[in-house]
Amino acid sequence: MKKTGRVLLVLLVIVVAALLLYPTIRWYFFVPESTKTAAAGSNENIRDYSRGQASRGVRALTSLLQEDREAAIPEDFMYLRKDAEAALKERGMERPEEWTVYTLLSAFPSESALFQAIEDHTRSQLLDAKKLSGNVLQLGLDLRGGMSVVLEADTASYAASHDGEVPSGSELTAMLQDDIDILTSRIDQFGVSEPDIRLQGSDQILVEVPGETDPERVDAFLRGRGSLTFQLVDSSLSERVNRDYMDNLSRAFDEDGSIIAPSYIPSGYTVAGYYAEDEYGIEELQSFVVLRSEVVLDGSHLVSARMERDQNGRPAVNFRLDSEGADIFYAFTSANIGERLAVVMDGRVKSVATINDAISGDVQLSGSFTEEEAQSLAVILRTSSLPIDLIAVSEQGVGATLGDDSVRIAMQAIAIGFLLVILTMIIYYGPAGIIADVALLLNLVMMVAVLSALHFTLTLSSIAGLVLTLGMAIDANVIIYERIKEEMAAGADCYDSVSLGFGRAFWTIMDSNVTTIIAAIVLSILGSSTVKGFANTLAIGVACSLFTSLFVSHLLFDFFVTDDGRRGVWLSWRRK
Repeated sequence: MKKTGRVLLVLLVIVVAALLLYPTIRWYFFVPESTKTAAAGSNENIRDYSRGQASRGVRALTSLLQEDREAAIPEDFMYLRKDAEAALKERGMERPEEWTVYTLLSAFPSESALFQAIEDHTRSQLLDAKKLSGNVLQLGLDLRGGMSVVLEADTASYAASHDGEVPSGSELTAMLQDDIDILTSRIDQFGVSEPDIRLQGSDQILVEVPGETDPERVDAFLRGRGSLTFQLVDSSLSERVNRDYMDNLSRAFDEDGSIIAPSYIPSGYTVAGYYAEDEYGIEELQSFVVLRSEVVLDGSHLVSARMERDQNGRPAVNFRLDSEGADIFYAFTSANIGERLAVVMDGRVKSVATINDAISGDVQLSGSFTEEEAQSLAVILRTSSLPIDLIAVSEQGVGATLGDDSVRIAMQAIAIGFLLVILTMIIYYGPAGIIADVALLLNLVMMVAVLSALHFTLTLSSIAGLVLTLGMAIDANVIIYERIKEEMAAGADCYDSVSLGFGRAFWTIMDSNVTTIIAAIVLSILGSSTVKGFANTLAIGVACSLFTSLFVSHLLFDFFVTDDGRRGVWLSWRRK
């Protein structure tokens, strides 16, 4: 390949590496910590947070208007000017000559429109940050902190509820795999970033939750039975709340995003929201529902749930209750025919249906479901309980301080190791050492870029592999330089020595690095999760070092060494 082609290839690699690194650099250095924390939650958490911020914003601007209607728009709300201009244009009105709090609020047709504008802005920011967080180099449990939990199958409880039947080894493994699937499906509801959930041995599940140190939240995530409830609906109160709240949402939520119950709601009743997913997968508020606080039935009695079709061919959800739940449900529905019943999950209404007949063990929920909505509700019902209960036999928390210390020490190790290698090469090989150092720097950039592109989870063991690779990466340059020295000692000129040195060192370098990559692949396949992190980093680093040492270093030498002998690169500070 000609020099021009090689230069273009290296530039292309640098540009691609920069693009791959951009999300990671932006996330860890430019996104505020408050945004990171809010974006780490589930879509429901983001919605509640956005509504809380919108409610706070409306109150802050209204209060400022009452104090001074000619006050300037606070910097935090300058983004509202664009929405205000769009609202004025839609109504055929001219934009004001000077923007004040009064002109800003007057541009919106209602307080709800202002609330919606603030909520949309906050939600957009958080969803963008959440999307960005999924495309960066992740920090593992040992760096970020969190919890490591070992769960064991509760075979005694299973036998007690199944007439003494104890699952066999294969049956137990299958049920634990179903447990893992259900726990995984709860990830977004729990609001954590990619927890590692895997089978350990024949009767245990290992769960590692980065960034989470609250045992109660982890316990709710892992064993969250009973979050599904069936409750009666008060239709008249629901209509009144909707009249009061739907056109003035800022009154409906407090700053935490929780629904504020109006003063006329009697004791024994609660107000919940009925949500439906929008095109972005976020559950949007459709209406308010007033529920009787008494729980008719909870998810602990649910045996199975699946999406089927009703007698008219419309999507519906069928679920089965255990014997105790069937008796409770039959007695209740017999006494409440004609009443409306709500299916509530984590305090949010998922479905409302009218009780037409007494219902026993097999229940069908039908209504204006799409096939996707019915399938989603079936999944929600299924994941409210596990095929076999789990007992936490070990819970270990990794504090944030330990995580921060680990990151700091790891970064210091990389920096010190990198600087020592750079200084050693410059001291020993003189100007040629600078070429090796440039190649080493590119090697580091390429490694981190590839790890970022793969959304790799960085742990202490993988950082060890990264540090080791930096030390090993310079070996190829040392072999090449010693070959060049041998050619020079044999009487070859600088140009020929460089060509022969790179050519004769090629297979030595390839053999040693390929065998290292093979060993790393074997460790990655057969090793534990800790060993895999080390092996993957090592394999990627060695592959990058082959490119930088054999290709980039040779290209840099070609810039400084000419075949007419006018220019050359010395391999020590002392010229001979």
